[in-house]
Amino acid sequence: MKKQTRNVFSRRDVMRATALGAIAAPFIVPARAFGANERIRVGQIGYGRIAMGHDMPGVIKSELADFVAICELDSKRLADGVKHIEKSYTDRSYTPPEVRTFDNYRELIGRKDIDAVVISTPDHWHAEVALAAVNAGKDVYLQKPFTMTHAEGVILRDAVKRTGRILQIGSQQRSWEQFRRAAELIRSGRIGNVQRVEIGLPTDPTAEDAAPMPVPANLDFGQWLGPTPFKYYTEMRVHPQNDYSRPGWLRHEAHCLGMITGWGSHHYDTMHWALGFDNAGPSRVEGKGQFPDPERIWNVHGSYDVTLQYPKNIVVNVSDKYPTGLKFIGDEGWLWVTRENTGGQTASDPKSKGDLPPLAASDEKLLDPNGLAVKLPVSKSHHKNWLEGVVARKPGLTPAAVGHNSNTACIVSWIAMKLGRPLEWDHKAQKFRNDPEANAMLSRHERSPYGALHLAKA
Repeated sequence: MKKQTRNVFSRRDVMRATALGAIAAPFIVPARAFGANERIRVGQIGYGRIAMGHDMPGVIKSELADFVAICELDSKRLADGVKHIEKSYTDRSYTPPEVRTFDNYRELIGRKDIDAVVISTPDHWHAEVALAAVNAGKDVYLQKPFTMTHAEGVILRDAVKRTGRILQIGSQQRSWEQFRRAAELIRSGRIGNVQRVEIGLPTDPTAEDAAPMPVPANLDFGQWLGPTPFKYYTEMRVHPQNDYSRPGWLRHEAHCLGMITGWGSHHYDTMHWALGFDNAGPSRVEGKGQFPDPERIWNVHGSYDVTLQYPKNIVVNVSDKYPTGLKFIGDEGWLWVTRENTGGQTASDPKSKGDLPPLAASDEKLLDPNGLAVKLPVSKSHHKNWLEGVVARKPGLTPAAVGHNSNTACIVSWIAMKLGRPLEWDHKAQKFRNDPEANAMLSRHERSPYGALHLAKA
């Protein structure tokens, strides 16, 4: 016998209904609906491999929220998303609630009975959707990278501060034990003064262009392109129609800058956290990268090497030649940290290089957890950390300003790779010194009427 439908009323809904005498059996209203731990009504925006395999399971397992709506521009994926939500209830012996569906995110965030949204769209949609959401009073869990461009990031960061919304960027390594432990060890001086950091990231392969294809009837391709230039449809440019494997948009610069922001968002963020640089950035950056013909569909960078100069004379070198992870080198030893396995977030991610364990050091004694001067917040789940912040009205581990700062370092690295010459970055002014060409690359043209810059001016 199935349990009754899980209550998904917000506290204000429950209070209003109680006052009107509208709450009656068989609804059972949990006591926590009247306290600080009320359940949060969440809308999912975008249903692809990351939403399916990471974001939605993370929210569901938190037991602090209910998915009550979903928006997706591919109607086949929209239907799959509804099934995902419904199954999450039946698996726990609950009768699923009615799930509202949308093919325009503006309609979802316009609903006053939705408290928060999870944004799992392609990168080129992050800024506009998140900006519209916080302006509409919604709290936001936003997949990394924070935004596609630096200009979008400034707008979104400032909007979150102005509105007081709780935005968490999906840099979930801060909720993984080995990354927290590495940061605590380094901040506690276990390897002495850090002199150098080596960050290894994989690359994505390119391929010959696929021919134009008819736009599937189930896909709103014009809206999917959003602020990016109009191009012919081919499945290679968007996402697979028959499965949820790695999508082509991850390898096209109109929609993603490549691994330098893809996995770079994670590892730069860990580097900033471990070094106490959440409010600091590089002063100089020099890089090189191999780029396919820009007219190709899969045209994100291949092999690359970037060097950044940080405060305290710390040099950060980022390259695909290193094993995937981070190596912090101090004057009293080195420390290595990476993910638990050789894969990525999903089975279709590129495979990591190297065979070191998740946490290692030049001397095992350096890993002793006892006697650390610095202890950082413990989180077992990044999505739950966000939802706890929503309830408490306090930022989680990776708020907007932190996400923007890490993403900025990734973006200036990409610009240095593109230009192939040394650049001076003014962190306080958030622009390059005396370099109009580089500064012009901090933003990009938006196809009207889409884009965060357009929205900010409206």
